[in-house]
Amino acid sequence: MRPPFRFPEDLITLQRAWQQTYTELAHAPAGAGTTVLRRRLIILSGNLCSHPYRAASADWRAGGIELRRAARTHTPDPTEREAAA
Repeated sequence: MRPPFRFPEDLITLQRAWQQTYTELAHAPAGAGTTVLRRRLIILSGNLCSHPYRAASADWRAGGIELRRAARTHTPDPTEREAAA
C-alpha cells in the first residue's frame, strides 16, 4: 500500500482554483464571453505543471487524482487562513 500523498498548501489552492475555473467555464452559457475564463484556465494549468513540487517529485503523475481529491475536500486550518491573509 502506498503512503498518502502530502501536498503543499499552495498546490492545493492552485488546484482548487483550476477546478473552480473549469466548472465556471463548463457552466457558462453558449455565446457568453468565456475568453477570461479560458485564459485563466490556461495560466492555472501552466502554474500547476510548473509547480516546484511537481518538478521535485518523480511520481507526481501518480498523485494527480489524489491532488484533485485533496483540493475538493481540503479545508485549511485557521492558522493557514491567517497566514494567507
